[in-house]
Amino acid sequence: MKKRAIIIVLDGCGIGASPDAKDFSDTGADTLGHIDSKINDFSLPFFQSCGLGCLREFKHVLCEITEKTKAFGKCEERSLAKDTIIGHWEITGLVTPFSFPLFPDGFPIDFIKSFENAVQKKVIGNKAASGTEIINELGREHLETKALIVYTSADSVLQIAAHKKVISVSELYDICHKAREMLTGSLGVGRVIARPFEGREGSFVRTHERRDFSLLPHGKTLLDIMVENGLKTFGIGKIHDIYANVGLSDYIKTVDNSDGLKKTLKAIKEKNKFDLIYTNLVDTDMLYGHRRDERGFYNALKEIDDFFPQIMDALLPEDILFITADHGCDPSFSGTDHTREYVPLFVLGKEVLQNVDLGIRSSFADIGKTIAGYFKLSSTLDGKSFLNKIIKIKA
Repeated sequence: MKKRAIIIVLDGCGIGASPDAKDFSDTGADTLGHIDSKINDFSLPFFQSCGLGCLREFKHVLCEITEKTKAFGKCEERSLAKDTIIGHWEITGLVTPFSFPLFPDGFPIDFIKSFENAVQKKVIGNKAASGTEIINELGREHLETKALIVYTSADSVLQIAAHKKVISVSELYDICHKAREMLTGSLGVGRVIARPFEGREGSFVRTHERRDFSLLPHGKTLLDIMVENGLKTFGIGKIHDIYANVGLSDYIKTVDNSDGLKKTLKAIKEKNKFDLIYTNLVDTDMLYGHRRDERGFYNALKEIDDFFPQIMDALLPEDILFITADHGCDPSFSGTDHTREYVPLFVLGKEVLQNVDLGIRSSFADIGKTIAGYFKLSSTLDGKSFLNKIIKIKA
């Protein structure tokens, strides 16, 4: 039977402030802990069976060890940022010793002027803002002037919003690609994001045609090493954008978490097509964490929890499934930024030994290093493998 690894990232699902949280102004952040304490009907039976309640004390989650419990632990981030891109890169064995630049007061005027000249369009906005709020604020002006709505957030991003009747989606992608080319050096934000929207004034809505233009990883990741060794890697959701399409044999976009879970299940059922399936489930972060919606965040988690038994039933004998997160995004915390937290780690599969406490891993990169070891790939990836803790090594 062919070996296969599956990584599923629960975007923003932190599990308590990490030791360096104070350096990020995140002392006291606790994404899952705060949601658990505030949602009276909080119940995640699948994750409880994985060992969630053994990672820390919860109000509604027990430390339950059953025949379903395999390996569980939590990871501390080593990279010097709490960004989605950097978190995913670290999961695949690439620690980032720097952070991306932030522009809370908007981008420098010199850059804005150069960008306007390059794309032959005016810019409005140029400030930190909520994406839904800024299109309501500036949507009418955009429709009248055809100027691009440019904004940023607490993340290292430049976002460009445009109504589909004013600027086609393909043209907006071209404009974002030009911005990506220009944003280098001290302006090198992690992502340029295209934000198409539609509708009438007072009822503008963003479409699912968002596209991220990321920086290239600054070194090799697990994805690169697998492809170099003739293995097939498949990204589901925004994985393609996060890695700037480097190290992926194929990818597919998703509409929402439900779509992502179904496409992950479909990929798992395609038995010999891919060696690594890598999924990001973004709704917890994008729709609910940043918008400080505790109930929405929990409902999204519950949907994932309810679906996972189908994924477990589809796993083949030598499949190993890694469930983790890329950072926290505590909806009970101040502001709208990501939060510096530990992330949960569950390792499941028929080959995985029973009831293994992995403790606190010193880096997300341990996941990538472990997968490289499972495929017997030589690498200089960051991290420390825990392969010998979760399976019996065959001679």
